[in-house]
Amino acid sequence: MFERFSDDERAIEGLPVRLVIALVVGIASLSVMMNTLGGLTALGVTELDVKPQPEVVAEGSNEITVTVVTPKGEPVANATVVAKDGTATLSKIQPAKTGPDGKATLQLAPSLGPNQEEGTITLDVKPPASGGYTDERENTNLLVVAGQSS
Repeated sequence: MFERFSDDERAIEGLPVRLVIALVVGIASLSVMMNTLGGLTALGVTELDVKPQPEVVAEGSNEITVTVVTPKGEPVANATVVAKDGTATLSKIQPAKTGPDGKATLQLAPSLGPNQEEGTITLDVKPPASGGYTDERENTNLLVVAGQSS
């Protein structure tokens, strides 16, 4: 029995090839399963964005209305919008909560640095606890322009 196995060169040569094929198939299958499991956490979660009005403001005191929306454009109530420094500066972080129409009003007084013609204010969203919302991606920023009136 052992003599036949030692005389058969095909078994020894074919074994490594079969192991490599099994390993490649196994890794590919594992990759597909991991991608599937990774996508499960995103199921049922809706990414939010903001729509500031106006989108461009001047330095100094401005009243900005921000609407929090879903990708389909539907307004989201009870979300908290936070305005903070981007490349333009605010004296303090400004939060506001959206009403039933998905709108929040912020009183902002952005300023630009010396020789700075434009800058941005970052608008972040803290989604409401219910509804399956998230805010992972970058939102629309508010543009601040020197010497412009809103």
